[in-house]
Amino acid sequence: MKIRNGGSADVPDILSLLDGAVSWLAGQERAGQWGDQPFSTDQARIDQVTGYAEEPFLIRLAVDEDGRTVGCCVLAEQRGKYVPVSAEPELFVRLLVTDRSRKGSGIGATLIADALEETRRRGHGLLRVDCYAGNDRKLVSQYRALGFSELEGFEVEQPAGVWPGQVLEIRL
Repeated sequence: MKIRNGGSADVPDILSLLDGAVSWLAGQERAGQWGDQPFSTDQARIDQVTGYAEEPFLIRLAVDEDGRTVGCCVLAEQRGKYVPVSAEPELFVRLLVTDRSRKGSGIGATLIADALEETRRRGHGLLRVDCYAGNDRKLVSQYRALGFSELEGFEVEQPAGVWPGQVLEIRL
């Protein structure tokens, strides 16, 4: 597996990864994270992913030996909308998604290792992420397994109810 920079030409592959993740989550009765509708059929979500191909975002893609995109990590020096401001420079994981058919193969861990390397390269001492903290906090546990520590939680009011979130960090 190789890690490379992505751009606007990679948006269809990223949307495909997200569609696969939504389908997988819905099949696990875990639609609270991203819903149960494909990203590729929602113009607001298409626009969001397309926006990641522009400054100030950095798209990093995991590509298999056949050149197929199997993971995506979007990084930025700006935090998520619901995350408190950090007192120090940081890199923030805005999106992490992997091919669900390769679950457990280390793609996410490889992308986070790459994000840590980018954080160091920029001279920052902090990598943060926010994630869905609903259901059984399984996603929070996965980030903890990748080396993140929990910070504060937060809630976002949505038409379908409250979306629980969790902020996590790795200090370098």
